[in-house]
Amino acid sequence: MKKILVGVVALVSLMSGQASADSGSAEALLHQMDKATAELNYELSYIWVRKNSIEPLRFRHAIVDNHNFSQLAYLSGPPREVIQRGHEVSYFEPGIEPFTIKSEAIVAPIPAVMQADIDDLAKYYDFISLGRAREAGLPCYVVRVVPKDGERYSYVIWVDERTKLLVRADLLDRDGDPIEQYRTVSLVVTPKVGEAMKQLETVKLPPVVDIPKAPNVALGWEVSKLPRGFKPVYQNRHRLLMTEKPVESQMFSDGLFSFSVYLSKADQNSVNQQMVRQGRRTLHSFVVGNTEVTVVGDIPPDTARSVAESVRFISPAKIQVDAKAEDASRQGKASQQVTVNQ
Repeated sequence: MKKILVGVVALVSLMSGQASADSGSAEALLHQMDKATAELNYELSYIWVRKNSIEPLRFRHAIVDNHNFSQLAYLSGPPREVIQRGHEVSYFEPGIEPFTIKSEAIVAPIPAVMQADIDDLAKYYDFISLGRAREAGLPCYVVRVVPKDGERYSYVIWVDERTKLLVRADLLDRDGDPIEQYRTVSLVVTPKVGEAMKQLETVKLPPVVDIPKAPNVALGWEVSKLPRGFKPVYQNRHRLLMTEKPVESQMFSDGLFSFSVYLSKADQNSVNQQMVRQGRRTLHSFVVGNTEVTVVGDIPPDTARSVAESVRFISPAKIQVDAKAEDASRQGKASQQVTVNQ
């Protein structure tokens, strides 16, 4: 009996040590992926697969004169393009005047893990090695990025063994079912990409839009229950563009996913409670007293409900727009002109 117990303890210790080693090697691999993504000259052709659509895209990246240059092109439908040149990002969308904003990252259908801070993610996500596989004709390492608290989505990613570039990313819901996929069909790593991207240095891009800085608005409410790692990014008081309805909002992000909380005065159009999920995006709203609380973002429905129900009023609930808020509204409209939704 004693020998059996010793054997079991040894086996458990071995499995625990192996899991720890797998976690460490997985995190090291993600750091290598992060480095390769930022430093190599490459071209990725991939498809973005959602429930009812498949979108082909091409992403190019190069270092030109010590600056990051990126270009994302939509390969079907009306011409659409995003160009990053150093600290400036230009957007070309049908029906919208082209514009440029100051930014370190592009907003587009790119796996969020490609632009995330791996060290920061490690505080709230576990990185689990799932072995090797083959994707886009390339041998790959497979890693799962899973939240420690189970209150958000997870990723399974495929990283090319040779270049350490991301070639596939599956976004999974809490049941492990895929919500969307990014699947590479062609990967090219060559200095020729840098030569082609260098031509963007001389291309005349739209002037940089000067976005007025929104005032530091003090809101009379707070979200008392946030999933670990989510931090406030932005808060504002403004009027909705279509209805002119006064709204207060706060946005939160953990570096991989984000969501916003909106408070407005309930009216005859308000619904007592509703829940809508489309792909990764969830909308949950309900009426408490004379206030409508709405949560919209890339989080599971249960998490959205928990966040909404945790809203607490610091001062008596009163959603209003004063003179300063009118300025914020105008600034919010300017900001909305430079927001591109995935």
